[in-house]
Amino acid sequence: MHRSDDYKSLIDLINKTSYRHSTWQVFSDFVEMSAIAISNSVDWIHREDREKRYLEIINSYEKREQELFPEMFAHLINALEFEVITDGPTDILGQVFHELELHNKWKGQFFTPMNICEAMGMMVVGDKEQLIQEKGFITVNEPCAGSGAMVLGLAKAMKANKMNYCSQMVVTATDIDLKCVHMAYLQLALCGIPAVIIHGNTLTVKEWSRWYTPVYMLDGWIWRQHCGMTTVRTTDDERTKKSMDSNYSTNRELSGYEKNATNIEKAKTELVQFVIEGIEAVAESQDLTKIKKVKNTKKDSNIEQISIFDINF
Repeated sequence: MHRSDDYKSLIDLINKTSYRHSTWQVFSDFVEMSAIAISNSVDWIHREDREKRYLEIINSYEKREQELFPEMFAHLINALEFEVITDGPTDILGQVFHELELHNKWKGQFFTPMNICEAMGMMVVGDKEQLIQEKGFITVNEPCAGSGAMVLGLAKAMKANKMNYCSQMVVTATDIDLKCVHMAYLQLALCGIPAVIIHGNTLTVKEWSRWYTPVYMLDGWIWRQHCGMTTVRTTDDERTKKSMDSNYSTNRELSGYEKNATNIEKAKTELVQFVIEGIEAVAESQDLTKIKKVKNTKKDSNIEQISIFDINF
């Protein structure tokens, strides 16, 4: 990775702001406030809560300290732009994180080196050209996003293969660490990658918040491609669509989607209950015939589809 003057200036400014606060806190606050600033330009439904959080953070710093954060943001933009122009998208914040010695070996928080991400990107992108020709884009799912380096490595590989990573891929990236969510969101947003960054747990499929990059919103990806840990529509997506199109709810009702969605949710509830009954049957009697009897119970034949894994005993 090339080291621009802006990269070095970013590190210097973080260290300069750390005389009254810990370096860890300054870095975390910088990426969170920067992520909020970008998000609030395109995400209306979360704007009020995130603006409150922004003010809460910035007001914990003195005026002269506050003035340094926009400078950090400017240096990050310039450093990313330098890399994109000279070589391709790369992980600036991950490198800054390690250079500031913020990694913690006891927690195992070491971001994947960029050269490995680039190699994996080249291996993956080779067989995707046909899919892009047929569908127009590829979907990418990163279950442990970190700083977004894996996605940036793939974007760099796409650029090297004359593909447009700003329009020919859409990303779902998840991380359980909110700091990583902000880091990944910042870098993918500034590199112009359409993506939804989810603060969630991919093992339990629990989601706490989602962050839409500007390109994802402005290029209409929210209408074109669902992004999430499951195929189930999320409340945030639905609220966002309603805020963008006043006729959205009416159109859904006229198309019968609302009724069908209610039936699907009812069937999912019944299916979960069926699994519980099956487990209890095994625990009580170890008799699999009870499970088979429950499993063979007919469900509502009017339901078109249930987004849940098939269950086999």
